[in-house]
Amino acid sequence: MAKAGICTVGVAGGTGSGKSTIAREIASSLGRDSVLILPQDSYYRELGSLPLAERAAINYDHPDALDWPLFREHVLRLRAGESIDKPVYDFRTHSRLPETAHVEARPLLILEGILIFHDPALLRAMDIKVFVDTDADVRLLRRLERDMQERGRSFESVTRQYLDTVRPMHLAYVEPARRCADIIIPGGGRNRVALDMLITRLRSLLADQAAGPPLRS
Repeated sequence: MAKAGICTVGVAGGTGSGKSTIAREIASSLGRDSVLILPQDSYYRELGSLPLAERAAINYDHPDALDWPLFREHVLRLRAGESIDKPVYDFRTHSRLPETAHVEARPLLILEGILIFHDPALLRAMDIKVFVDTDADVRLLRRLERDMQERGRSFESVTRQYLDTVRPMHLAYVEPARRCADIIIPGGGRNRVALDMLITRLRSLLADQAAGPPLRS
């Protein structure tokens, strides 16, 4: 665990698997003042100088789409108890917004995203690694609903992207990363038994963290 006592949990899994649901459930159960969720989706590379058509054609499910140096820097700073200015990403324009979001470190840091197990430095920074395992048809339906309702995408564009890049990248990068996990949660946030066990473990870690090292005589 980091020197400042920040416990770091990685939550990985395929698109629409329920990663965000699990992260929110943990935050709700342990108290939002104690938990910071840092999504991978905030750290896509800045490509605002490219025409919109070129930005839209980029494979955002490949590791090269992410700004790994900045992501690593921010994770390490948060684990050291420092604050960061997190990028704000606009999925409608495939670019970062000019403003950032100031984020303060909290006792539990949750890293959430499809590719967070890809980077060795981030893996070493995680105290607990969770992989959310959900059937492909369920994940596709969830992605369709999210991208059409929240990101202004059409049905055709979502399905084309899924077939062209999302599914191939899942098989190449996301699925193999499950071997890195300490815990695999089948069914995502609906698996109440697994989620309750994880929350119980994290609550115990936070209690130990708050108590500090044992006194020596």
